[in-house]
Amino acid sequence: MSKLQKILVRARRQVFSEMVGNNPSIFQGEGYDFIELREYMPGDDIRHIDWNITAKLQKPYIKIFREERELNVVVVSILNGSVHFGSKKFKQESIAEIIAQLSFSTLKNGDLLSSYIFTDKMNSFLKPSKKIHQVQKSVDEILNFNALNEKVDFKVIADTLYKRLKRKSLVIIVGDFFEIPDFKVLAKKHEVVAVVVRDLLEEKPPEMGFSSLVDPESGAVLEGDFNSASVKAYAQKVQVHDRKLYETFRKHQIRFTKVYTHDVTGVKLRRLFEGR
Repeated sequence: MSKLQKILVRARRQVFSEMVGNNPSIFQGEGYDFIELREYMPGDDIRHIDWNITAKLQKPYIKIFREERELNVVVVSILNGSVHFGSKKFKQESIAEIIAQLSFSTLKNGDLLSSYIFTDKMNSFLKPSKKIHQVQKSVDEILNFNALNEKVDFKVIADTLYKRLKRKSLVIIVGDFFEIPDFKVLAKKHEVVAVVVRDLLEEKPPEMGFSSLVDPESGAVLEGDFNSASVKAYAQKVQVHDRKLYETFRKHQIRFTKVYTHDVTGVKLRRLFEGR
């Protein structure tokens, strides 16, 4: 079984088998346009119970909204050179797994799914669809994308999505975010969610002594003595960067989570979207 098939089978099993029954889709509509009332069913969001009607009829009823029936979900993969790294598996593969789970959950919920791949330009776009083959095509593109020597330009990403997405959408952006994006304007128009994908080794590197490292974005070779002091200083820089990153997300009301390459991604994603 190929890597693509393994990712698809595992993601589909998690979404359509382990998440059935009383487990709703991880996506829930915002509820802008009221359509009708219906009797409460297990798994419905209790925040949408109409308590006046419930009291009159002595049965719980909830309000149904148009956005609950159909969200426009946009998944965005950022595949710059630094995702070509991982201690057990590459971050690029983790991004593919995350996109597969998000995509299957979108289709399970009956919502429209579209997907993008960005570096410092838009590399790929799959138009909105509810067809299952969209997931395979999207994941296959991510796995086979040559990320080496590719750079990221968050301004291009924000401007392109702002111009192209006419309808209010749930935009989920997945990447390692070693640069801090400005999604302020995009987040005013859409609901933006960030999934930060990392490997533990790049946040807390081991002492390696004198070594040569290659920058996967620029191809530049960095030589030096990676002793206790230098790796500690590097780890502290990453922590400072991430604090600024999270502050920026919170300031612009962007929900986020961090997923490591060894994590069970489904658990992290469900926690991110619970209570949405």
